[in-house]
Amino acid sequence: MPSTAIIDGLDVETLFPAPSLPPSALSPQRLPGTSVESLAALQYVLKDNHKRWHIFLNNLKQHNHIAHRTLALYALGGSGPLIRKFYEQDSGEQLPPIEPPEAITSANFLDHLGDERYYKAYVAFFGREINEKGIPVVLEQYIFSDSFQYQEGASSQPEMLSRFMLSLFHALIHVGNGVEFGLKGMVTEGLALAAVQDLFGNEFYPRHFFTEGAQVTTEVATHLVSSLTLGGSVPETTGSRADTHVFDIIARIVRDDILKVDNGPVPRTVFKQAVAQHAARIRDYAARWTIDVTRKGEIERKMEELIWLSSAVYAIGAFDEVKGFAADFYLMHVVTSSLFLPSLITSLTPGSQVLLLRAYLVVVLTWWVARGRPDLNIKSFMVSTSTQLTCPVSKGNDSSVCPNEHPNPFLPIMQKSILHPDNHVAKIQRSFAHFSAMYGNRPAGYHKGTELEDAELLDGSLFVRAALLTANYMGSKEEPNTWSRGGFFS
Repeated sequence: MPSTAIIDGLDVETLFPAPSLPPSALSPQRLPGTSVESLAALQYVLKDNHKRWHIFLNNLKQHNHIAHRTLALYALGGSGPLIRKFYEQDSGEQLPPIEPPEAITSANFLDHLGDERYYKAYVAFFGREINEKGIPVVLEQYIFSDSFQYQEGASSQPEMLSRFMLSLFHALIHVGNGVEFGLKGMVTEGLALAAVQDLFGNEFYPRHFFTEGAQVTTEVATHLVSSLTLGGSVPETTGSRADTHVFDIIARIVRDDILKVDNGPVPRTVFKQAVAQHAARIRDYAARWTIDVTRKGEIERKMEELIWLSSAVYAIGAFDEVKGFAADFYLMHVVTSSLFLPSLITSLTPGSQVLLLRAYLVVVLTWWVARGRPDLNIKSFMVSTSTQLTCPVSKGNDSSVCPNEHPNPFLPIMQKSILHPDNHVAKIQRSFAHFSAMYGNRPAGYHKGTELEDAELLDGSLFVRAALLTANYMGSKEEPNTWSRGGFFS
């Protein structure tokens, strides 16, 4: 392995500088605890991971999560030694990089899509492109433009937005981390990951998806860009019920008995089944979700709807009064990916912001169907779940609520998640903490008027309830549990 800072033609020092401030007021903010030591550990891990490891763990194309966990720990105030310790732990399952057979250029860009042997070549390609054009232009060109979805005469179509969104949003999460923390290296790696990602069938987003509902006037574009800057305001209402809310969409799917899949031993196969059998029908439902960009604050409002939906399908969908809560591994990813929507939209043109939100909804709905389409019993969830930590039975309190000991339940949750051996726990708890900070003061009735049954009962405590259920299910550093993978099939 070369000792120089130049790897694949890129300067590793410039790929992974000290993180910048979040790009938007709606982006996650960082907890206290960062230090010279933790910054040094962060940069060491990101650079070493970039040099030493492939983006995939195995031939199933399961993903390298080192950078995701490391950045989450840093953002939560994790110490330098802790960051290095978990890197050592996570390195044990990684694969070394593969020397690509040839370099990637504009001329052969399409030829090697989906081929993991070319990952490092795509990293070098996107690094050069970003150095020349900047991150926003490269995202627009290679992920959202029509020309990198379908090309006349191509033997296989690029479908780059599909590659960016599928496989549990991992490319989106990687790039989202890069935009949030101002790390060019994360963006190059994430785009390269998208390039070597497999497609789940052809035309997950068909050609017409890129021409419907994505036209934005210059006047509207100017407003949208200015409203999403660091000082952008958070909308206080969900808007007129003349809109179609995302809860309306999921309520309609609940009533559609066609949108069901059979359970199977391999969840990825069940997801492919959902795509093969129902992708067109799911897209049709999603297309009825309204995004009226002529309305002030619409992008922020619709992004918030997606965050509520993602958290609801994970938390409410997985809760049963009799069986309890099952923290689903796959629906967990819809929560952790939604955390990056506020940062990503700051780097996109208004038309691409709409595309991102619409594309994201399609994947969330598809995974929800693929996991058995669990019911969202809001009334039961709000009545039966807690907003406070419980005292351990060993203290003689029979798991009674301890509000006096934990005036802010997120503080012990965050501490517990930082130490948890599973690399996803800190990420999902960071997500719920941010959503609670942004939307925790939403009162009951905020979603009144949507078609989802009992939606008017749902308030901002959703996020702390979800965080507590997750913390209890996943256990502690000393007694960790693993994610549920069984799904919710009747």
